[in-house]
Amino acid sequence: MVATMALLLPFIRPTRMTPTAPRTVAGPRADDEVLLDAPDRRLGPALVAAAQGAYGPAAELLAGTRERAEWEDRDRYTVRLAAFARSRPEWLQAWRAAAPHDPDALLVATQLAVDLAWPSPGRAELLREVSPLITAAARGDDRDPVPWRVALDHARGSRAGHRYFEELWEAAVRRAPHHYGCHVAALRYLAASWHGSHHECLDFADLAAQDAPAGSLVQALPVRAAFAYLTDGCGPEVPRARLDAAADRAIALSAQLPPADVRPAEIRNLLAFVLVRLERREEALVQLALTGPYVTSFPWDRVTDDPLGLFLTLRADIRAAALAPPGHPRSGRGGHVRPGDH
Repeated sequence: MVATMALLLPFIRPTRMTPTAPRTVAGPRADDEVLLDAPDRRLGPALVAAAQGAYGPAAELLAGTRERAEWEDRDRYTVRLAAFARSRPEWLQAWRAAAPHDPDALLVATQLAVDLAWPSPGRAELLREVSPLITAAARGDDRDPVPWRVALDHARGSRAGHRYFEELWEAAVRRAPHHYGCHVAALRYLAASWHGSHHECLDFADLAAQDAPAGSLVQALPVRAAFAYLTDGCGPEVPRARLDAAADRAIALSAQLPPADVRPAEIRNLLAFVLVRLERREEALVQLALTGPYVTSFPWDRVTDDPLGLFLTLRADIRAAALAPPGHPRSGRGGHVRPGDH
């Protein structure tokens, strides 16, 4: 409980800002217009149909992402469809019965199997039983990197050795050198393998971002590594300038993506979280506006059981501070930030 409160304090403590802070980008949204983990216009109908027991729209959706090599969308949709199938599996069971070798059905079933095994105390052993399903999904379409992202997550959960992980990683990047999901999975494996190794994780993230095109989601990988440092509470200190550089790179990416769009919403929520932790609240306000009505559980659920409530409280606090009389806020630049520092 103490550790949780330490993480929450930077979000609930009032901070005054100069009144020149940008107040709107896409226009403020009322609290009752904000949506948590909203599906995009393509995923929504597939989820509605699945709730009615029909798998056709989900099958069509994923087949389209595979045919058009829309790997980032395919990854997001797979995660969301598998999450839905945890509580409503009938449509997926019917899909697999009708098309047992369908690469899209196999992919969702593989993600679901990993998700179901993850919370168990016997996770490593349960995940080993999932290996044949992952292999089948990977054989479904040799171009598809998403089964390899699932395999990377599987390697972390089953405590696979570094040599095996490296083989998976090489296979993943051979298919899609700049796939964000695979890079996040690799970053999380590194963090789990060497707990507190934030310098090494930032090195990996920085190199990946430097190699990726300017508009690639991999540009947000360093800020994901910075987030891990700021919420981990262990490991050697990371220079403040390095955390700011990670945030700056993500800000540049966000500026290239459409405002009030559900697809980059998680990255903007993550960036806003990190900017607040770095006391860069004026810039956080810009990202909160760019998110439009789209709130994502991650990263807020890492510090609270009410991610939407925390988002709304934080947004209201920053907006109020932007309208406050001129003061002398802390610059938040220079020096170091410790994990959990407030």
